[in-house]
Amino acid sequence: MDKQRARALLDAERARVKQLLTETAAAGREDRATANEAVAMDDPAERLTAEETDDAVVEGLRDRLAALDRAERRLEDGTYGRSVRSGVPIPDDRLEADPAAELTAAEAEQG
Repeated sequence: MDKQRARALLDAERARVKQLLTETAAAGREDRATANEAVAMDDPAERLTAEETDDAVVEGLRDRLAALDRAERRLEDGTYGRSVRSGVPIPDDRLEADPAAELTAAEAEQG
């Protein structure tokens, strides 16, 4: 995959993840604000579950941003599109689907 296409994919994914992060963080703040209001709560456990879910999603999105940072460093270093484990080329279709892919599909399945 050429560098320009890789950069475009990484930029688009970063914008998508940042938007999701903004929306999820706002939803989490709203959940917490609602919980702090002096209104009767139907089920406090439901509120805690919603907050924990929001927190988990935010953490996952931050992890995704970190993966995009690593991919951008590989792009600049000239190693983008190669497995970080084996150095084997990662097929372009995998990079199109996941521009931050660090492993080939077979390596990712192995864990």
